[in-house]
Amino acid sequence: MVQPAARVPDVKVALSTASVYPESTATAFEIAARLGYDGVEVMVWTDPVSQDIEALRRLSDFHGVPVLAVHAPCLLITQRVWSTDPWVKLQRARYAAERLGASTVVVHPPFRWQRNYARDFVSGVWRMAGETDVRFAVENMFPWRYRDREMLAYAPDWDPTQDDYRHFTIDLSHTATSRTDTLAMLDRMGDRLGHVHIADGTGSNKDEHLVPGRGTQPCAEMLERLGATGFDGHVVVEVNTRRAMSAAERETDLAEALAYTRLHLASASVGDASAQGQR
Repeated sequence: MVQPAARVPDVKVALSTASVYPESTATAFEIAARLGYDGVEVMVWTDPVSQDIEALRRLSDFHGVPVLAVHAPCLLITQRVWSTDPWVKLQRARYAAERLGASTVVVHPPFRWQRNYARDFVSGVWRMAGETDVRFAVENMFPWRYRDREMLAYAPDWDPTQDDYRHFTIDLSHTATSRTDTLAMLDRMGDRLGHVHIADGTGSNKDEHLVPGRGTQPCAEMLERLGATGFDGHVVVEVNTRRAMSAAERETDLAEALAYTRLHLASASVGDASAQGQR
């Protein structure tokens, strides 16, 4: 039987509903409750429940698991979810977040072929952020690679720190795929870091979303920094469990990710307490 991980005060750790794929959004709420996650981030995708605010509210109430963030439908497979107009998608994501009590909308930079959207994206996100208390946290992405070829698929840039946004999301699977210095990106984001996707990667061409601690990213160091610096956003476990051979194996991976995240968030405060006790 999987034991719930001890909760760390202040920083809430949520489960992305994408972490249970190909299982359903409803299953994510059930697993989050059973393992003791503080909430969920809803990935809005082709699952009808993920698009239905009232259905999400019922799941949240039934399981006692709050919705802490909404991930707008920005993927290739969600081009027709909540309209084909990307601004309408963001408006609906904001509305869902407000209705569900979520503090954050996660959004990807536009694809390069979305020229009009990309041209006005930075100013448009600022405008929308000024109309609500919900954070629009723009996520770092990565170049697309095939063998020795690289394609810049996002505009204005896959690295959002190259532009001026009010809030950022840092994703450690994406820093691995882009072969970015994670801690340097964290420094560039500074106090505008509003949201975290905790995962891992090895620097391959694929966006791996490994359980933290199974790749090469400085997951532990980053979490310890967040715990030590008074980070006021949420940390969301967004890992790939598609290869799990059973529901039990998937749940074990998600329990491990939660325990790892809470352990390293707490270690900074434990260290601080020990240092004060020695004075």
